Amino acid sequence: MSDQLTPQPTPAQEQPRKMRQVFSLLDLFPLSISSIGPVFSVAATGGVMAADAGWWALPAIAILAIPFIIASFVFRLLNRHFPNSGASYHWSSRVMGRRVSQYQAWILILAYFFSIPPIAIPAATYTLALVAPHYHPSNIVTILVTIFWVAFAAVPLLLGSKPTAQITKAFFALEMVSLIGFGILGLSRLHATSVGIHFGTLPVGGMLVVAVVAATILDGWEIDSYAAEESEKPRQDPGISGIVGAFLALVFYAILYPLIFSETPMKLLASHSDADPLALWAQRVLPSAHWVILVPILASTAGGLWLTTYILTRALYSMGREQLIPQAFGKLSKRHVPHIATLAVLSLTLVVVAVQLFVSSLGSFFNLVLSAAGFFLLAEFFFDILTAVIFLTVGHKKLPDVQFQPHQHRWLLIGAIFSGSIMGALLVAFFIYGPRAIGVGIDQTLVVLLLAGVLFVLVTLRRVKRSYIFDGNNADSEQPLPEAGSSSTGMNG
Repeated sequence: MSDQLTPQPTPAQEQPRKMRQVFSLLDLFPLSISSIGPVFSVAATGGVMAADAGWWALPAIAILAIPFIIASFVFRLLNRHFPNSGASYHWSSRVMGRRVSQYQAWILILAYFFSIPPIAIPAATYTLALVAPHYHPSNIVTILVTIFWVAFAAVPLLLGSKPTAQITKAFFALEMVSLIGFGILGLSRLHATSVGIHFGTLPVGGMLVVAVVAATILDGWEIDSYAAEESEKPRQDPGISGIVGAFLALVFYAILYPLIFSETPMKLLASHSDADPLALWAQRVLPSAHWVILVPILASTAGGLWLTTYILTRALYSMGREQLIPQAFGKLSKRHVPHIATLAVLSLTLVVVAVQLFVSSLGSFFNLVLSAAGFFLLAEFFFDILTAVIFLTVGHKKLPDVQFQPHQHRWLLIGAIFSGSIMGALLVAFFIYGPRAIGVGIDQTLVVLLLAGVLFVLVTLRRVKRSYIFDGNNADSEQPLPEAGSSSTGMNG
């Protein structure tokens, strides 16, 4: 196990900047729920799911929803023992060792970065559809509006943690009111617009692909773990809002998808020429003002843009702090935010979007690569579950408090093994059925990217000398709080 770096007192003028612990539990709740982006998630993936599995998309989502809910409890446990802005990356380092952690860092970067450009472009298209519904924008106009939203996302992220939380609350309120309105509207029009329910033949391959794609609509609640170092109570609050977010995600989709599927012909939802099921549904239940649906979709999309960026930049900050990647990523601005990581991620996002729009020969390739976001998100959570299984079977019993008062998390261990088995099976199945649903070459692309992770580990083999250990003290704590059963070295927590 690698040496670990605990912050050492230095002269005042040499004290390195630390993140400000400003997030209360009331800040973390909107972050975890808004990061899921239920309205945008349905708009972005509902058409694909309908095309691949029809009504069978609902049980396919449930297949992954249960492991994700169990994963939220896993995140809660790991965060209590190992609070850190690197979250998953840091946890695997403490439990499974540096090499596995470095490979997971690669998976984490791909998972979250591949999720950002597919949010940025829709933010522009929804904006244009709202302000100029009959206008057919050129690529130049689309990139200009995309730049606006990327800049808009950068503002709260660069201003500080608290401004990010405050603006998220406003967008969160709009999205929650909209979701309630959707439910009421859909139920009130169900008798008039119902198209019936027909599951048809069981599409095994389509369901498996939908289950992997569902990772992109069920994640996001884990943002509170990446906000641990900015939380007022790092060992107590992060994880709670994540659990609530994971359950609410299931509730949102258990209401939205059945309403949309039952009130819109499946052949329209499955049409690749119009892959926005919310817009199609709105035209049926609210024909006189269907454009109103674009407002909450846009709010959900914009929120997802800066919150997904938030997760990635905190992870990059942790990696940069330990010199796994260039040390500049581990620097904080005067507002105590990872400004270089933020600017780098958003700038690279614009580069990818520009290539998609203006370089046709590479655009299709980037579209194929970005479609793998669900696979890498699922792989990221699979690593987290694996970390928890090893910790609960090997590391947990070594903790001082457990040795003093022996106890086990037996049900959580069983749940983690169950979740890991499902996630692992879905990852394997994606190689078999993914090319049929997404496109030829997706399986080879995944293999290349996974092997590139091995190269990443080899290149960074000797970069990380020590792991940074966040003390986990409360913001108002004058005396250091004892780590929840942790020691200074080895596999601890």
